[in-house]
Amino acid sequence: MSDFLAMGGYAAFVWSAYAVAAIVMIALTVGSLRALKARRTLLDALEATRGRRRDRRGTGGDDA
Repeated sequence: MSDFLAMGGYAAFVWSAYAVAAIVMIALTVGSLRALKARRTLLDALEATRGRRRDRRGTGGDDA
């Protein structure tokens, strides 16, 4: 087991690379979730000020 953890003498490089990759993935996930929350808040505010959305497909209106 200690041979595996030593990674053939490259343990410092390998484990630090894993740590950096994990930190980057966590930061991207947190950033994405925060951006999603901000966009949802903005969308809710816009929908509240505008009211119901119009039907953009053109069905049910006088356009026919």
